[in-house]
Amino acid sequence: MARIAGVDLPRNKRIDIALTYIYGIGRTSADEIVEKAELDGATRSHQLTEGEIRRIRDVIDRDYKVEGDLRREVQMNIKRLKDLGCYRGLRHRRGLPVRGQRTRTNARTRRGPRRAMVRKKR
Repeated sequence: MARIAGVDLPRNKRIDIALTYIYGIGRTSADEIVEKAELDGATRSHQLTEGEIRRIRDVIDRDYKVEGDLRREVQMNIKRLKDLGCYRGLRHRRGLPVRGQRTRTNARTRRGPRRAMVRKKR
């Protein structure tokens, strides 16, 4: 089983798909990594040799920010917005949608489940 950037890649998937299990690597980035490492994207991850895994690791370490470093950077960016007190920071602080979506209806993911009616009709 290949272990790259602290993530165990699924055994029986193509390497270009398996790389997307790493946080910060999508389909386009995975294809670029496979190309830079001079591999065939159709190779299954359990068929990779140690040398091929090492080449993939080197490309990722050199060119991409993934997993813990990327998560930390995203959290620091959100914290910076909160500390500045800008509109986006306030929305993050209150747990509301940040990018201009409506909240009168929808926004259930950010606002939480519906609350029971406070006053019942008599």
